[in-house]
Amino acid sequence: MNDKAPELGDLVPTWLDWSQAAQALDVSVNKLRTMLKEHQLATAAPREGAGLQIPAEMIQDGLIVKGLPGLLTLFHDGGWNDRECIEWIFTDQELPGRPIDALRENRGSEAKRRAQAIAL
Repeated sequence: MNDKAPELGDLVPTWLDWSQAAQALDVSVNKLRTMLKEHQLATAAPREGAGLQIPAEMIQDGLIVKGLPGLLTLFHDGGWNDRECIEWIFTDQELPGRPIDALRENRGSEAKRRAQAIAL
């Protein structure tokens, strides 16, 4: 990734704390922790000194965005951390648009192909 990474708060407009994310998914915070551990979602600090939070756009209609867990697992298998995953997913990759937008609009195939090419 970049030498000087951007503040995630500049890339991701809306963040949820773990309690809010659990509520949005209608699960307990303990279940949310398991989901994070299994790379179904990613968490990072939006700004230096902020606590860990989850990008709100990773949740859609009460569910984890389709295709996101597979993408996160791919990146983690390649040695990426959650922060690096979030940065890539929320940066315009000329798909057109950001990979998160492609996933949310059920057109994630190109995002997945690009992720496979760079993740490992």
